[in-house]
Amino acid sequence: MPAFAISLAIGLLIGLERERTPTAKAGLRTFTLVALFGTLAALLSAQTSSAWVLAGGLLVVGGMMVSAYAQEPDSSGDPGTTTVAAIVLCYGLGAMVWYGYHQLAIMLAVVATLLLYFKTELHGITQKLTQRDVISFLQFAVLSLVILPLLPNQNYGPYQALNPYQIWWMVVLISGVSLAGYAALRIVGQRHGTALMGLLGGLVSSTATTLIYARHSRDNPALTHIAVVVILLANLVVLVRLGVLATVLSPGLLPALLPILGSGLIAGLICTALFWRSNAAVPELALSNPTELRTALSFGLLYGVVLFAAAWLSDYAGSSGLYTVALVSGLTDVDPITLSSLHLFELGKLTQSEVVTAISIAYIANMTFKFGMIVFIGSAQLIRRTALGMAAIVLAMAVSWMLLHA
Repeated sequence: MPAFAISLAIGLLIGLERERTPTAKAGLRTFTLVALFGTLAALLSAQTSSAWVLAGGLLVVGGMMVSAYAQEPDSSGDPGTTTVAAIVLCYGLGAMVWYGYHQLAIMLAVVATLLLYFKTELHGITQKLTQRDVISFLQFAVLSLVILPLLPNQNYGPYQALNPYQIWWMVVLISGVSLAGYAALRIVGQRHGTALMGLLGGLVSSTATTLIYARHSRDNPALTHIAVVVILLANLVVLVRLGVLATVLSPGLLPALLPILGSGLIAGLICTALFWRSNAAVPELALSNPTELRTALSFGLLYGVVLFAAAWLSDYAGSSGLYTVALVSGLTDVDPITLSSLHLFELGKLTQSEVVTAISIAYIANMTFKFGMIVFIGSAQLIRRTALGMAAIVLAMAVSWMLLHA
């Protein structure tokens, strides 16, 4: 039957990883048999309408492994808790397969295998964690698991534009993206290449990355070509982020939005390739807590203000009012106007063309603001080179927008 075939594959997958561990008292055959036993126990439990069959099987498997380690303790001092936990999980995954959770069981099996395989790397990561790192993860947990569920999921205020749950969900979404970039920088370190620094710096904060590397180019002109690549890549990541946000929140907008974002991305990558250098050292990027509560509250407030302003001005002044909000708010942050526009589009308050235009204006305004920082802070050579790259991105997006709206 398909269920037993999937259980067989799950047992082989986890067992293959445990087989390479000399101290493990369960390997390929044991894990495979346990997965099959889990499916068989679930079958018998379903047929007899008795959950005790499934529970009894779990006790047998767990007791068997505990007994094996108790009778023959490992000479290295390994108590075997990881293998015991893995074998119990394998039994549970086998049972899940019988009850129809095929995809979830396979996903969990892959994740479990990865956790087992990368034991050394995971221990290294935990040893590198600082107090600030722990606080970042705890604060994100508070934002997403404590505050978000408590907020009412209904519309308030004029134009029914303010939804506390939706506003905070955007805070969680942006904080999560920033935290992912922050964690990646902490895990891989900051001296693993110009491209990586640009990509991860863009996830953490493209504005901060632009500011820091503009200052580096001024203090050390030899780093100008590195600063150009990092700054351009960080700002190209913003285009990718906008595409991801649209995919998650409003996939129906993608056919109109992706050509504009894609054209800017391609033009920017071409210019970045012209300045590419991979053999120089990359200066450190100062990291800050991406999930600080004060930052989250500030973003939530800004998003709510932009959301209300966009709805009000769109109703009062039509498209020109929305574009004014996009221009002003986009100077400092593209995310609020993007998220608010996508939300209003889903509510039917904005048209597809208005949303695409507003997002494009916000991004161009944001690029203009960052180029202004480079002019005031960076070296003359950095100004000339980033002007070429940023102009290419903006021009490509503008041409694409005109072609789509011709």
